[in-house]
Amino acid sequence: MTLLAPSPLVEMDGRFLYYAFMAGGKKVIQHQVDLNMINVFPVNDGDTGTNLASTIRSVMESLHPHRSYKITADRIAQATLINARGNSGIIFAQFFYGLSAETGEFRSVNLGQFAEAIKRSVSHVYEAVSRPVEGTMLTVIKDFANYIYESWNRFSDFNHLFLNSHEVLKKSLKETTSKLAILERNKVVDAGAKGFVLFMEGIIEFISKRNIKELILSKLSATPALKVTEAIPENISYRYCTEAVIKDCRSDRNSITEILHEFGDSVVVAGSDKIRRFHVHTNSPAALFEKIRDAGTITFQKADDMIRHIQTVNNRKWNIALVTDSTCDLSQELLDYYQVNMVPISISFGDNNYLDKVTIQPEQFYTLLDKSKDFPKTAQVNEQTFLNLFSHLASYYDSVIAVHLSDAMSGTCNNSQRAAQKISREFGKPVTVINSKNLSGTLGLLVLRAARAIEAGLSHDEVVRLTEKAVSNSRILVTVRTLKYMVKGGRVTATKGLIAKLLNINPIVSLDDSGKAFAFDKAFTQKSSMKKVIRRITRDSTNRPIWNYIVLHADNQKAADWYSNRMEKLTGKKPVSVVNISPVIGANAGLGAASVALLYE
Repeated sequence: MTLLAPSPLVEMDGRFLYYAFMAGGKKVIQHQVDLNMINVFPVNDGDTGTNLASTIRSVMESLHPHRSYKITADRIAQATLINARGNSGIIFAQFFYGLSAETGEFRSVNLGQFAEAIKRSVSHVYEAVSRPVEGTMLTVIKDFANYIYESWNRFSDFNHLFLNSHEVLKKSLKETTSKLAILERNKVVDAGAKGFVLFMEGIIEFISKRNIKELILSKLSATPALKVTEAIPENISYRYCTEAVIKDCRSDRNSITEILHEFGDSVVVAGSDKIRRFHVHTNSPAALFEKIRDAGTITFQKADDMIRHIQTVNNRKWNIALVTDSTCDLSQELLDYYQVNMVPISISFGDNNYLDKVTIQPEQFYTLLDKSKDFPKTAQVNEQTFLNLFSHLASYYDSVIAVHLSDAMSGTCNNSQRAAQKISREFGKPVTVINSKNLSGTLGLLVLRAARAIEAGLSHDEVVRLTEKAVSNSRILVTVRTLKYMVKGGRVTATKGLIAKLLNINPIVSLDDSGKAFAFDKAFTQKSSMKKVIRRITRDSTNRPIWNYIVLHADNQKAADWYSNRMEKLTGKKPVSVVNISPVIGANAGLGAASVALLYE
């Protein structure tokens, strides 16, 4: 890299640190697809670029420049720790945490102060990784920091120090291939290490130009990979890449590390007791979170399906990716066959947080619903989660289609739409979000309709048109055993609930054309309600053939069997799925609810 340095930069303040981070970050985001393509360690799930880009993007969107170097360094450290994703993302965050922790209360730093802080930051990075492996981002950070510390007194400004560090970065990156066997087999450098080098190259380019206006106005865009690197298939021992943020942590780093090793590998524990971030690959995220819950306040958790990620990278069945959320009630077998990416909605019982269908299964949920003094609350999937998923999928697929629960019931669909617009611009690929105006089994049927259209070879636009048309042909009818849970959840007033209880009224709930719930009908027993549902479906299907249907229940297999038998006699076909209704829906429908969801031709 041959660049001419402008006027000497002898001290770095907070504003310069902020813009340098932005410059390095934009370089990583630009090359995230390339990083994904060479990601083979520790698992070849092809998401290192996505994870680093996500970590950096969230910092860039949440921070503003401050003149104090120390304040800016602290803010970057906290933002990266909170928003870090993946093994490399958390190591990257820990580097900035170390840099912040080792920096004095300076409004600006000179070469010596910077060199001392960056040298000491290395120990923080290595301490975070329970089993450090050389030939990764760790090595490149260490080599870079050593060069800065050993060479700073030979230079008069940051311009020349950073420009001359580039050769060290390139050499260290190149050597990762020979230091790690899996990299040598695949003939690639380490993806995380390359991400760090790209970040530093972006900073070096900024130092050489010093054009803040150009930096701010430059658009975020991902450059398509010049070629797809086929990774040698590797067996994985653990399915879920699991992470969490613990605030006011009551357990020390070593205690948390020991617990994580009980459940899996690739353990990283970053940050301090004030904010602790961990990463682990495991098959049992639900059991892990149950064990670690007393360590402090868990403010964030995730569990990405690495099998689905590996399919995305190495075994895509079709060129259109399909996404939904966990209110989609479709059997796991169908979700796996059609490689549907499901984003879990968050559920909480008091202070205990769970990820729907990931860290809590329907069976566990209904046990808690019956016994817990706290009524469950749900939280919409945020925009950042969709940005992460869509950017990963856009690295490999030609386009993405997402089908979500009714926007009248959650902000999830709107957040997905905002993320889709950003990623579509960034990657130059279609990312379309469909408001199903439905949920549960009807959402499942719409997703299945889209999946089969993709399987049949329809184009992106054709799949979207077909699915949007099917929305008006869908219906769900839920028979509720009691209104107690709707009253607790605020869906029905206490007065109406009391009257219904006194009169022994069992409502039938459905959704209107806008996706809002309403009382479709009522009866004096659930059995009578169920008979009404079948009579209504029989009447409506006289001139409208039923394409497919799903039977759902809230821990009420007997009712599900009754519905299945009646619907099979009516349609001549078995249900697509018989499933325990999504916890997000079951929280309001309550124990014992049963439902038929159907999609007309």
